[in-house]
Amino acid sequence: MKHYSFFVGLNMGTIWLRLLGIITLIIMIKGAEVSYDGRSLIIDGERKLLFSGSIHYPRSTPDMWPSLIAKAKDGGVDAIETYVFWNLHEPQPGQYDFSGRRDIIKFIKEIQAQGLYAVIRIGPFIESEWNYGGFPFWLHDVPGITFRCDNEPFKFYMQNFTTKIVNMFKSEGLYAPQGGPIILSQIENEYQNVEAAFHERGPPYVRWAAAMAAGLQTGVPWVMCKQNDAPDPVINTCNGMRCGETFVGPNSPNKPAIWTENWTSFYQTYGDKTPLRSAEDIAFHVALFIVKKNGSFINYYMYHGGTNFGRTSSSFIITSYYDQAPLDEYGLIREPKYTHLKELHKVIKSCLKTILSGAVTNSSLGKLQEAYEFQEEEEGKCAAFLVNNDKRKIAEVQFRNYTYELPPVSISILPDCSTVAFNTAKASTPFNNRSTLPVIEFDSTDKWSEFKEDVPEFEETSLRSNSLLEHMNVTKDSTDYLWYITRFSLSGSSDTRALLTVNSRGHALHAYVNGEPTGSANGTHKNTSFKLENTVDLVEGKNDISLLSLTVGLPDSGAFLERRAAGLNKVLMQHNDDTKDLSESEWGYQVGLQGENLQLYTDEGSSADQWSQLSSSPQPLTWYKTQFDAPGDDGPFAINLGTMGKGQVWINGQSIGRYWVSLLTDTGSPSQTWYHIPRSFLKPASNQLVLFEEEARSPLGISIDTISNNKVCAKVSDTRAENLFPDEKPKARCRRHVKHHHKQPRRVRLHCPSRKVISRLLFSSLGSPVTDCGSQAIRRCQFSNSTTMAKKVCMGKRHCSIPHSYKQFGGDPCPGIPKSILVTAECS
Repeated sequence: MKHYSFFVGLNMGTIWLRLLGIITLIIMIKGAEVSYDGRSLIIDGERKLLFSGSIHYPRSTPDMWPSLIAKAKDGGVDAIETYVFWNLHEPQPGQYDFSGRRDIIKFIKEIQAQGLYAVIRIGPFIESEWNYGGFPFWLHDVPGITFRCDNEPFKFYMQNFTTKIVNMFKSEGLYAPQGGPIILSQIENEYQNVEAAFHERGPPYVRWAAAMAAGLQTGVPWVMCKQNDAPDPVINTCNGMRCGETFVGPNSPNKPAIWTENWTSFYQTYGDKTPLRSAEDIAFHVALFIVKKNGSFINYYMYHGGTNFGRTSSSFIITSYYDQAPLDEYGLIREPKYTHLKELHKVIKSCLKTILSGAVTNSSLGKLQEAYEFQEEEEGKCAAFLVNNDKRKIAEVQFRNYTYELPPVSISILPDCSTVAFNTAKASTPFNNRSTLPVIEFDSTDKWSEFKEDVPEFEETSLRSNSLLEHMNVTKDSTDYLWYITRFSLSGSSDTRALLTVNSRGHALHAYVNGEPTGSANGTHKNTSFKLENTVDLVEGKNDISLLSLTVGLPDSGAFLERRAAGLNKVLMQHNDDTKDLSESEWGYQVGLQGENLQLYTDEGSSADQWSQLSSSPQPLTWYKTQFDAPGDDGPFAINLGTMGKGQVWINGQSIGRYWVSLLTDTGSPSQTWYHIPRSFLKPASNQLVLFEEEARSPLGISIDTISNNKVCAKVSDTRAENLFPDEKPKARCRRHVKHHHKQPRRVRLHCPSRKVISRLLFSSLGSPVTDCGSQAIRRCQFSNSTTMAKKVCMGKRHCSIPHSYKQFGGDPCPGIPKSILVTAECS
């Protein structure tokens, strides 16, 4: 039996949090009955309206878990949700692994230690932008199997793994009736998206999965997300960004409205820009779900996204995952998202009993405006939500004989039906932007060694076939790389030029003729198939055609996942007017790279004598290695690969993931430049850094940087306040707006993190800047003294306030033009 120490190596603040958690834990130990009705989950007879946050244990490291969970708790989150990752835990049939980042028991016990509930989504199909949707690849090779339908081989293995996980949780006493934190479980995942493809084998599978899960007797409810016909007693739930609008509702009056995935941004693929979702939009739809759908459980997907270490991401998904979540990839707080939601949670919880037990009435306040009013009969308490659905205009509405001003697409929350305590459109915390600072630079050729991959020839291969084999079926997901090698004979011609055409089902390709590179091509997330068409130079006699096929993660979604294909499906060689189809020629295959087989990324492999001094001319398909001592700073750390192309990185034998810097977005930028190095991956000294670079790129531009969120930014305009910061102890910020009420000038408020002050002004403008908090530029209308004023008010202070008042700045230099104040500063 494992023992877990809650206090070793913790600071006093964390210890106090743990003590508070343990008080809650003592209460939990007695066991709690979890049930539900049409209004909410009921835990020990008490109705609950819960906010939950997704934190996936393998997308961070065990030393990060306590801090991530503590920050989520401080953000007003009541529960932590995670998937269970089948392919991590059962890499081979019957062989289980729950070590390191896979230690889900330790993760759940940490949740419990901090006094939060746990929600476990077993699946075991999870999608989640995770390799093969969480399925172990050996499942693909089970005779007669068809995934996710009424298929006996699949159901056997699904039930076997689900039972394994449930029994393990039971043995550790982790379910709520046992005194544990788990209050909800999920079976399957968004099956309705693919159910129709299975025809008559779909509905029986849904019924079987529900019955199988319920039969495991966990003592807590089960859910199925995006499954409108989830069989009783399983609860159907909603996933998406706008479940207050899109959710069809529970399929029984006895089931509560649950939102299992409220997407805080979205996943990102190589070649695509970072998807953004504002704090204001998230807050609006949370409040709307509560009032319009009687929502009583909202899970933020993700609350912390983390990192797709190693080869765990699905097709074309970048290594960073949901970096725009309230806690970013490194576990740093992202503002204003974190605090805006924290304030929303606080306000909702201030009138929780009224919302859950009060009678609700809905009334119109205008064409696009409405009120939801909750009234307790016994105690006479009241809470109201005033909704403005107009996307463009501020609305003035009458409610209970007062006038309230509602910004576009917003909900004002009145916990007492009188005073506005929160408005979803008014995020009062300034933006904070991450800063990077190089602490180790690898710009010396003396620090690097290299190992050049040999391009294999046909005679060197042992695996042969007279056809083009499907990539994944050959590699069994043991590597991204598969060499396809054949020969083409040329004789009796003085013209040695030919046209090589390769059709591939994905995901990328590097072509070589007689060991020389002749071109590369790739697909995309939306269309993995592609064609390479290049003129090549041949020689008289036999020519080796060596084609390196690559996958960038396996697919994670869709029906018949086991039938999905990658790799080459047609190869043509045109010489003069003669075109030869090489697809049916004899092909040799090499699975993986030499460096992988030698395990060059490990201590043993890195000491091999094949390494040589870094050459002055970089070549493709090259391994690089160097050593470094851990930075003295606490981090977090990232490796800056902005000068590299495509490949993989290892620190001390642990893969921090794939990189693909050369695949640019439509604005000409990489999708990801910095790659997270967890502190736990590092030793104090002699850390080994190994890269495999597919393109001809030099490693001399690589650096290891510290990451911080020391930049703060805020803006107010003539018509709208954005990102204002309240007092440290938030008060009712959005006061009741009464007609003719004298309004104070809006203010820009900057606020640095604890123990830091504003040390540098990066940008200041009062005028008409073309700007947001990510980029700034100045137009013609500009107050000349705006920078001087900002410096005077803010420098050296932890927080400061600048009014949007023309009088303060000496008059209006350009009347009639809308103006804003925007200030960006650095804290240190």
